[in-house]
Amino acid sequence: MHNQELSQLPKTKSRFFYGYIVVVVAFFIMVVSWGLYNVFGVFFTPLLTEFDWTRAMTSGAFSLSMVLHGVLAIATGVLTDRFGPRVVLTLCGFLLGVGYLLMSQVSTLWQLYLFYGVIIGTGMSGVWVPLLSPVARWFVRRRSLMTGIVVAGLSIGGLAAPPVISRLITTYGWRLSYVIQGIVILIIMVLGAQFLKRDPTKMGQLPYGEDEGRRQEQKPEPKAFSLREAVYTRQFWVVFVMFFCLGFCVFAIMVHIVPHAIDLGISAISAANILASMNGISILGNFGLGSFGDRIGSRWIFIIGLIMVSAALFWLVPAREVWMLYLFAVVFGIALGGLAASESPLVAGLFGLSSHGLIFAVIGLGFTSGATIGPFLTGYIFDLTGSYQVAFLVCATLAVVGFMLAAILRPTKRLGGRI
Repeated sequence: MHNQELSQLPKTKSRFFYGYIVVVVAFFIMVVSWGLYNVFGVFFTPLLTEFDWTRAMTSGAFSLSMVLHGVLAIATGVLTDRFGPRVVLTLCGFLLGVGYLLMSQVSTLWQLYLFYGVIIGTGMSGVWVPLLSPVARWFVRRRSLMTGIVVAGLSIGGLAAPPVISRLITTYGWRLSYVIQGIVILIIMVLGAQFLKRDPTKMGQLPYGEDEGRRQEQKPEPKAFSLREAVYTRQFWVVFVMFFCLGFCVFAIMVHIVPHAIDLGISAISAANILASMNGISILGNFGLGSFGDRIGSRWIFIIGLIMVSAALFWLVPAREVWMLYLFAVVFGIALGGLAASESPLVAGLFGLSSHGLIFAVIGLGFTSGATIGPFLTGYIFDLTGSYQVAFLVCATLAVVGFMLAAILRPTKRLGGRI
């Protein structure tokens, strides 16, 4: 059997490498899914105006969606490792589209929590890991770059979606805007999922950059970690808390930067453009810091990125002018892009690929836990103090904690190498 497989390698070498199709499709799904998910802050003021809910109550629906997103991502990670991303993304894309369609009918708080918190949160649980884990399997060389290209879809979606959705809300109202989101998700995400393959063996190919000659002769590589083995390492928990700090900061800003800007007297469209600029500029981080991670390692991207995040958040506390908010958006966005592109490669470097989807999902629970608490706590602090200053200081402090953890992170003894 082994000799038969090796005899097929010269035939597969001249074939078009299907990994590029995986990257392109994952990119477009990322554009639509995360671009539309991250515009919750644009809907924030219309919902508050119509229903007179508090900011903590409204933020709670987003926080609930992040809870389910994080918890259920463990299940979708297992399903991706076992059955591949196509099945997972088809089901989750359907749930996500239905959730947005139902959001157009919201009239009570419990419906907001059911439609956005439960249904949309469940749908989003099958987006991040099932898109990025296959990329790690398809590419040995250029792994950080290709991950950065896929994650750039989040940035481009975040750039385009806020001003588009803001104008849709202004023209047609927030209810019809949710209908449009649901239709777009159902078409693009469900259709695109049909082109995804879990790993090169499904197409009779090898991962990009894997030396075929060495594959025939070299000694077996060190065994990758199972989840059970990974959780007993110090590195697992260091990265878990790092991801928590990052998730707290990122989604506290994603949800509250638009209402914060409006509170400062900036127009709703201009406030949405600040969010769009932050997402758009993160493309530079996806490609710049992402490709740089292939040279210096993902750990250093986390060190650099978290320094930038903490500096930007300390700057945001006294910021009052539009130009100051845009400067914040530039620094925060570049850092965010590099950090997002480095998550999956960092986990692969520490724990290997055999259980990458599951380990990435469980560690990702740290990120989504932070993303759950961040928006809610930020809204709660605002309700108590009437200002975002204290909340932004909390975010900045957590970013410093994340940087310190990245600085002490070291490779696992079993796999060694550079991370």
